[in-house]
Amino acid sequence: MYAVTVRTRGKVKRRRFGSLAEAIDALRASAAELERERRARPVGGAGLVRRFEPVAQVVGRVELSGPSRLRAGVDVRGDGSSEAFRGRVRRSLIAQRGDESACDALARALDAEGVR
Repeated sequence: MYAVTVRTRGKVKRRRFGSLAEAIDALRASAAELERERRARPVGGAGLVRRFEPVAQVVGRVELSGPSRLRAGVDVRGDGSSEAFRGRVRRSLIAQRGDESACDALARALDAEGVR
């Protein structure tokens, strides 16, 4: 059993899937929706508060969890860009190759690790 959790602006939505392929498809769809919808403005910069540009703001996170402690996902930034990660507490970024999307990079990394 695999679960896809979408976190955005304090709201959490969870869905469960029987196969990894279904879960990755749902992760792709959710991440694409967040990339299209989310555009953030710079925040802070007044007084002692640091200024955060949209690229530094995570406006949505799509997480994948499953058997054997599988924890991975995609962070969607305020400028519409995204990056894949592996892990939960200690996250490690998954490098994208060429024109590969963050979701494609995540699927490639899971496939290379033999996650089924």
